[in-house]
Amino acid sequence: MRPFVRVALAAAALLLFGAGCQTSRAFPTQPTGTLRGVSLSPKSFSPEDFETFFRDASDAGSAVTWAGDWIELAAPTGAPVVVAELAKPKKYTPVIIAQVFDQDTGNLRRPLTPHARKTHVAQAESFAKKYHPPFFGLGIEVNMLAERSPDAFDQFVALFDEAADAIKRASPETRIFPVLQLERLKGLRGGLFGGKNDETKNDWALLEKFPKADLIAFTSYPGIIYKDPDDIPDDYYQEIRKRTDRPIAFTELGWSAAASPAGWESSEEEQTRFVSRFRKLTAGFDPQLEIWSFLYDQPLPEPFTNMGLRRADGSARPALEEWKK
Repeated sequence: MRPFVRVALAAAALLLFGAGCQTSRAFPTQPTGTLRGVSLSPKSFSPEDFETFFRDASDAGSAVTWAGDWIELAAPTGAPVVVAELAKPKKYTPVIIAQVFDQDTGNLRRPLTPHARKTHVAQAESFAKKYHPPFFGLGIEVNMLAERSPDAFDQFVALFDEAADAIKRASPETRIFPVLQLERLKGLRGGLFGGKNDETKNDWALLEKFPKADLIAFTSYPGIIYKDPDDIPDDYYQEIRKRTDRPIAFTELGWSAAASPAGWESSEEEQTRFVSRFRKLTAGFDPQLEIWSFLYDQPLPEPFTNMGLRRADGSARPALEEWKK
């Protein structure tokens, strides 16, 4: 749901760290249990703020997620390379997620012709062979692509299958997954989405489109649908277990701490209660990943502007302590 990390990351990061990173494998052993962390979301991409991000990120968990355009996997100075190469020296687990379409428009970033799929597969296989990422996501909120362009979604499914096979050849231990947007998957498209909630118009059947996935990942922003964490139904997350028996991950979680937009005012207290509510509603769930979307507030449209576990000035919100429990 959130926009991709800004392109400036690659240049800033490589200037700061790239010359000293020569690893061929970012994380040699598979993590166990629930891995918590944050997405790559520094206050800015200045060398100082970039360094500060990794220091503060370790306080929020042991994982850092990169999510961005698939073709960046092939860029020698690209953001996914930075995240993979810094994993060992910065002591975190990298989570790499490659995207093929624009979530705002629903359009493919480039046509997935057979030739293009072959290129994408080669990029993913090469990256996996070099870095052996423990977690490799293919596609972000792909049910939104299915909503807007079923034909393009079918092309993506073909790409997913081909890339999954190639990645496994290069790195058998890598866990491969698609990412789906949970609220819309449930048929909840009202609230700040601007549509109507109708759970009879869900897309749970899409989970069966990915038999080669090692796990199924979700983004979840229930504050788009519910005005208070206490309004989230008790079976909100447990319903997932009724739909699939595969391991589960949450690659984006968030709740605004801002007193806006009008009619959907929130607060830092509400944000903290959401973290507590999420933990209660997923008790016994054992997700493989729990990633909070932003470490620091980001210059993004509402309601994503003030979702950071830390404010824009770097100071910690109460939700950070709740997240760390």
